[in-house]
Amino acid sequence: MENHGRNLYFFLLGGSLMTLSILASRLSSLFGVPLLLIFLGLGMLAGEEGILGIVFNDYGMAFVIGHLALAMILLDGGLRTRLKTFRVGFKPALSLATFGVFLTSGFVGIIAMWIFDLTLVQGLLVGAIVGSTDAAAVFSMLSGRGVNLNERVGATLEIESGTNDPMAIFLTLMLVELLTGDLGGWLETLGFLVSQFGIGLAVGIGGGWLSAKLLRWLDLAPGLYSMLALALGFSVFGITSVLGGSGFLAIYLTGLMIGNQPGRHLNFILPVHDGLAWLSQIGLFLVLGLLVTPSELWDVALPASIVALALIFLARPLAVLITIKPFFKFRWRETLFIAWVGLRGAVPIVLAIFPVIGGVENASLYFNIAFAVVLLSLLIQGGSLTL
Repeated sequence: MENHGRNLYFFLLGGSLMTLSILASRLSSLFGVPLLLIFLGLGMLAGEEGILGIVFNDYGMAFVIGHLALAMILLDGGLRTRLKTFRVGFKPALSLATFGVFLTSGFVGIIAMWIFDLTLVQGLLVGAIVGSTDAAAVFSMLSGRGVNLNERVGATLEIESGTNDPMAIFLTLMLVELLTGDLGGWLETLGFLVSQFGIGLAVGIGGGWLSAKLLRWLDLAPGLYSMLALALGFSVFGITSVLGGSGFLAIYLTGLMIGNQPGRHLNFILPVHDGLAWLSQIGLFLVLGLLVTPSELWDVALPASIVALALIFLARPLAVLITIKPFFKFRWRETLFIAWVGLRGAVPIVLAIFPVIGGVENASLYFNIAFAVVLLSLLIQGGSLTL
């Protein structure tokens, strides 16, 4: 009976937090506060040093929740990306998702090394963790905000956020293994990078094509199409991860293939998945807000803010200028906008769990830096887009 009562308490608590998050979304339109920042703030208020005092320090569970929620968000993002739009923005987005992440991570890593008095490898780990843009943040900010973008700019930003996770994961894992002494040979390391992109691309396109054909062919009750699409997407995500590829890239491509297969099934899939994506965003950011300890965050607030400002105003713009300006015909205004909408969100915080799980010395520092960077990115960059 005691366990039953505890379970009921958690259901009540979870439902209350979800309700508050949804109602608080009105603050975003009234005061120009980014939605994801509100969700993070509510999680922190409910945490161990907040009003409710909930103690949550299960990094393993947060890691799993983060993966599932990000997969759901990427699936929905792929469903809403038109193939014509994908072709228009794919090349510049791929450049940003690979070389752009690499350069951003390097620039931030050197700055973090100097600010926090770290070794080069430790500084580069900070850079790798915060080096990629976040799909949840980008999709949320660019949808329903009245931001008028031409097709190519919007496609570049969305595709970059949906495809840059493999490079960030590769860099983070490589540096964690280097710090713990578990790094394999360079050939093995390069093979990991190639497999992340290659297997993710192959399984994502192949699995997505088969899923799209199946959904169009089957005659189901309307409510089942969205559930089958979700099951197929997670299956592709799981198979790709088991094979050593990027499940995030694969599930985004699966959504892309399903969303571009015309048929009655899309009328039933898209509205449901919109709600599921919002549920994933709310749940993910609430959990990540619960995970942080504000007093520890405050201890690194000033130096972490310098790192965040360097990322926003120096590292990201430089990486964008180097990787797309000389090779793609973007106007200066478009290039600067792409540089500005390099939003950080859940991905850096989830990546910051890697050092904790890997047993890296002083792992909490990386987590708190990542959290501070995300807060400032959502506040400064995200806040400017809501005006």
